[in-house]
Amino acid sequence: MRNKSFRLLFIAFLFLAQTSFAQELYMPRNIKEAYKKGTRSIDGKPGKNYWQNHGKYTMDISVDPKKRLVSGTETIVYENNSNDTLRNLVVRFVNNLHKPSSPRSGTVSDDFLSDGLTITSLKIEGEIYKEDARSWGTVGNVKMKKGIPPHSKATINIDWNYPLSKESGREGQIDETTFFVAYSYPRVSVFDDYNGWDRLPHTDRQEFYNDFNDYVFSVKAPKNYVVYATGDFLNPDEVLQPEFAARLKKSYLADEILHIANETELKSGLVTKQNEWNVWKFEAKNISDVCFGLSDHYLWDASSVVVDKKTNRRASVQAAYDIKGTDFVNSVKNNQYALDFFSNNWPGVPYPFSKMTAFQGFADMEYPMMCNDSQMGDPVFAQLVQDHEVAHTYFPFYMGINETRYAFMDEGWATTFEYLIGIAEHGKEAADKFYKEFRVQNYIKDASTEEDQPIISMSTQVSGAGYGNNSYGKASLSYLALKDMLGDDLFKKSLHEYMDTWNGKHPIPWDYFNSMNTASGQNLNWFFNNWFFTNNYIDLSVKNVAKNVVSVENVGGFAVPFDVNVVYADNSTETIHQTPEIWKTNQKRATIALKNKKQIKQVSLDGGIFMDATPSNNTLIVN
Repeated sequence: MRNKSFRLLFIAFLFLAQTSFAQELYMPRNIKEAYKKGTRSIDGKPGKNYWQNHGKYTMDISVDPKKRLVSGTETIVYENNSNDTLRNLVVRFVNNLHKPSSPRSGTVSDDFLSDGLTITSLKIEGEIYKEDARSWGTVGNVKMKKGIPPHSKATINIDWNYPLSKESGREGQIDETTFFVAYSYPRVSVFDDYNGWDRLPHTDRQEFYNDFNDYVFSVKAPKNYVVYATGDFLNPDEVLQPEFAARLKKSYLADEILHIANETELKSGLVTKQNEWNVWKFEAKNISDVCFGLSDHYLWDASSVVVDKKTNRRASVQAAYDIKGTDFVNSVKNNQYALDFFSNNWPGVPYPFSKMTAFQGFADMEYPMMCNDSQMGDPVFAQLVQDHEVAHTYFPFYMGINETRYAFMDEGWATTFEYLIGIAEHGKEAADKFYKEFRVQNYIKDASTEEDQPIISMSTQVSGAGYGNNSYGKASLSYLALKDMLGDDLFKKSLHEYMDTWNGKHPIPWDYFNSMNTASGQNLNWFFNNWFFTNNYIDLSVKNVAKNVVSVENVGGFAVPFDVNVVYADNSTETIHQTPEIWKTNQKRATIALKNKKQIKQVSLDGGIFMDATPSNNTLIVN
């Protein structure tokens, strides 16, 4: 009885503590309203009233390489799980970025521009709408004749076409007979619990925000073209010659790398069925997007890897690349390693999909089950880029991150996993060197005001290098600082609880903060406030050494870990590591009492990857 009462008191204490946690951090009005409505919860879990909408997409897509034209017939069964009647249908078509009239974050060439989407037929619940989408940007609006009531479904039929751009960005033409076709279909934009319809335009910098949907789709392509796509490949025997279908099926259970099709076989027309057109079929469920690439000459490698040792589940690992794509010769091998590492180490969650395909293109960009990477001419750097894109599997695809508003919620994690797998691949010294040079140095050495904007700033409202630093380096440093402070075991436990809770859903930053608080059993809001809601940067200074007590000033303000390196008068040395916990009670000044009472000659601070803005004051010689 006493134990039961104690547990109840403890639960009540946690509830009150979590309530205070949520109140400590700045929260915009719309986010407060979501918590008030009970769609989000202060314990970091979806609230009792949480909901999200869902679509079932059936698409028949055709690609005419000679005309560079993509056309499709699409049926969407859209489920409105909200308590609102939807009177407008907001449709997103990212590829309208290529229209001359669309806003973009940078300059483009004439080869980037196109006429964009044309809708040739639109029906909603059988009602015909006279909408050709010619006036749309990346987001269009249809005023519906009949609204979609709460907790009901509506069927949307769309026939459409658009031209592929000559200049490839995240999608488009790679060479004369190779294309990467992404963001290629009109989709219902996200309607969520904290912002309603997502109407933010795509401007080519900030990335994406999509619902979790189910897809069955086909791609019609000319003979000799191989199609590589998101999802399970449903009909290899219908589109591949028997020998090549057999090779592909063998690769699904193989550890060795198989060459599904080589240059000679592709040139000889031996690979695909010799119909004038072949229809390639795919299926993917509970996923945020689908895409595909096609080529008549790309080499095709494949193998597989066990991604869940408890069930022995394997994932297919494939690569499609040009004969000159020297970086891609090792793509399958590298991705076997990456999927194994990410599944079993960091984040330590089994790879959730059935395959991963590396496609040689231009974007250095992630997609569900695919990455579109460029030829670097540097196999080490190419591996790192591929690792980064594959790491995105978890953020934003396993977790439905709103990248458009909160890019740090996915890019920061992919950067962190990129660093951690880099340690395993190349050793800590090499990984630290690369991370500092590529992720931290430009930020910390640039004193411009924009560099120090709060990470919580909406990604659409921070431009230039400030956007990149907030999304990648600074966010990653915050995650690594928290890992240092909590220790690997508690950090991983807390991260897993966050990921398990929000898998297949739409977390926002406050869900992350609250989830980590609850999972760790600690009030971490002082840390989150320090890293996400301030203009802090990294700058420590040794202020004083007296009576074997080292006084350190936190000039920049960030709660960073650091080493205190001591050289004693007898030239012996000692290193004392300080986690960010040292800044919990006083974020401006910390004192470190040395247990060794020998006379001190020199004290220096070393933050490692937490590079200091003014390293000149990190060393003090004691007279």
